[in-house]
Amino acid sequence: MKKIISVLLCIIMFVSILPITSFAVSGKTYYVDSISGDDSSSGTSASGAWRTTNNLASLQLEPGDKVLFRRGGVYECTLTLTCSGTKENPIIISAYGEGERPLLRTSQRNAVFKLFDCDYVTVSDFEITAHNGGGIWVDAVNKDSCGVTIKNVILHDMQNFKVRTRNNFSEGPISGRAAIVVRRYGNALYSVDDFTAVDCEIYDCGNGIFFTGDSAHPNKNSLVENVYIHDLDGEAVVIESCDGAVVTNCKAINCCQGEGVDENGKVLYYIAAMWFHYSTNCTIQNTEIAGQKCIGDGMTVDFDHWSFGCTYQYIYSHDNTRFMVNNSKDDNPNRGNTVRYCLSVNDGSSERWSTLSASAGEFGFKFYNNTLVNSGGINFDDTYDSVIANNIFVLKDDNRISYDYNQIKNSGTVFSNNCYYNTMTPLVDIKSYNVLPGFSGDDLYDPSSYTLSAESPLIGAGLEIAKESDVDFFGNEVTNSNIGCYGGNGTDAEYQQESLSDKLHRSLTDIFNYVVSMIKSEIKRYIKKLMDKMI
Repeated sequence: MKKIISVLLCIIMFVSILPITSFAVSGKTYYVDSISGDDSSSGTSASGAWRTTNNLASLQLEPGDKVLFRRGGVYECTLTLTCSGTKENPIIISAYGEGERPLLRTSQRNAVFKLFDCDYVTVSDFEITAHNGGGIWVDAVNKDSCGVTIKNVILHDMQNFKVRTRNNFSEGPISGRAAIVVRRYGNALYSVDDFTAVDCEIYDCGNGIFFTGDSAHPNKNSLVENVYIHDLDGEAVVIESCDGAVVTNCKAINCCQGEGVDENGKVLYYIAAMWFHYSTNCTIQNTEIAGQKCIGDGMTVDFDHWSFGCTYQYIYSHDNTRFMVNNSKDDNPNRGNTVRYCLSVNDGSSERWSTLSASAGEFGFKFYNNTLVNSGGINFDDTYDSVIANNIFVLKDDNRISYDYNQIKNSGTVFSNNCYYNTMTPLVDIKSYNVLPGFSGDDLYDPSSYTLSAESPLIGAGLEIAKESDVDFFGNEVTNSNIGCYGGNGTDAEYQQESLSDKLHRSLTDIFNYVVSMIKSEIKRYIKKLMDKMI
């Protein structure tokens, strides 16, 4: 008997010293069933479910509580929640039963979900539409918010019509025509941290996922993962006022379908699929971006002003208006941004009326081991203390690498070990190659075509750069300092060398195209000056 009492005392003492958070709290579960529910029921069982969301507004949800919607049901919903779970016991808003996801919708000018001042709330397994409004609005109104997760949700049919200006987000997804908005313009006191959107699909909306706020109180450690965003008038994911945000394994296909011009072709607004603004140490990676039409922007790579230490890597970009146009700001130029191991196919020119950067420029910019094929021109003006190395540039006819020779020579920027084809080699890149790259395949839209033959002169020909990436664009371990986005030892594909006459003919053609492009650029600048004077 004494042994039994001793064992029990030991168990009690052991349990008493464990952290309270080690034990899951079961919480209460509430049910909503638009098919056979009744709002006069208790709502605490599947057989006693509520019919509508009317009773949910009065709930005081606690850690571990759940609100479950019956699958196959259709629910009119404009729900505002202010509640807090814990990391170990989040509040769950999800589905039960069998069949299709519950459809939450509103025809009002409102958001379906407003999660204000919420901590550790997970919304999952829904289909959400809001023809005249927006989807999910996560905001920190009176305190910091932390740990909100949106998982396995389909959001569509949200104000996907043409506009004549960029959207403002003062009313979150409502004025932003968006699926998900984290914070709003003008809300600067508090942040939304550890936000996650994962395994979602967004389409037929004005905009996708928009982070905003104030750089003095950035949203920290956000994650957007495995989200498929397509067929939007506007932008897919905007990383504004964030610190440590990551967008990974996503797709942005046929976004920015609003061309942004009036009937006379004048640019009205500028939008791009995925970009940084007022953000630090953020990354967009392992993502496909394609089919942007916006004439003003429409680029894949865009470090907008106040972007510090941000990175694009392992991006598959194709058929966009542009591959890269960065916009800095005079009072605080961009610093420490990186583009590496990206593949661009059939993207347009970075040149528009402006250069790669505004007059403040990019400082400490690293652009290396990228492959650009059938590309428009790339403009590297206004780069300082930067590295442009190990890239393959295969340009479209009449396109060129633009730069200010004197500015590059005096800015500390290094051009080195790049490969140029169908364009003249820049005078600032004396350690370069102007040869056939030696790609393994010839299918323009098969990324595997852009590995390199083992016989390619670009294998092992790259500049040694401080190792920041262990894998190349294809996910292979980097075993060679190659030129381009492939980092392996080469494939068994045959490398066909150019004959001397072919190379001479190509060189003369490159010179001719360079002169033509220079003339075209000067004509464009002259026309713009005339237009500016007329305005």
